[in-house]
Amino acid sequence: MLDSTDLRLLTLLQRNAHLTAQDLGEKLNLSPSQAGRRRQRLEAEGYISAYVARLDPGRLGLAIQAFVQVQLATHGPEQSRDFAALVASRGEITSAWTLTGEADYLLRVYCEDLSALHKLIHDVLLPHPAILRVQSQIVMDQFKQDSPLPTRPM
Repeated sequence: MLDSTDLRLLTLLQRNAHLTAQDLGEKLNLSPSQAGRRRQRLEAEGYISAYVARLDPGRLGLAIQAFVQVQLATHGPEQSRDFAALVASRGEITSAWTLTGEADYLLRVYCEDLSALHKLIHDVLLPHPAILRVQSQIVMDQFKQDSPLPTRPM
């Protein structure tokens, strides 16, 4: 069970994963060793799954961000596995969700340009035997970046 100090620690780490045990201790009114032990426990219990760097897509030459909805023609374990394998093999697909409603999947993709997005859709996704329909929406502007998860007392 998480207490309010654990939740505050998680909030701080979501904003800056580089905080040391000393930094965390100061912000949480704990000793560095207490803060470090709490962090280790939260890691061991799976609350913290990874530490990552958020990169700037524009600086990497990824000018196009799009969301691609995919509807499968047939639904079964084999089709789902094949589609998941395809998604996992494509670096430009940065995240994927299964959905309720008309579309079965939502993919977030980053591409260098419209030609690369076109190739992904027409040369990779649409030829896949399990896919019936693909619909894409190109992001014009992302005015709120992916933000930390809410951490409130439960």
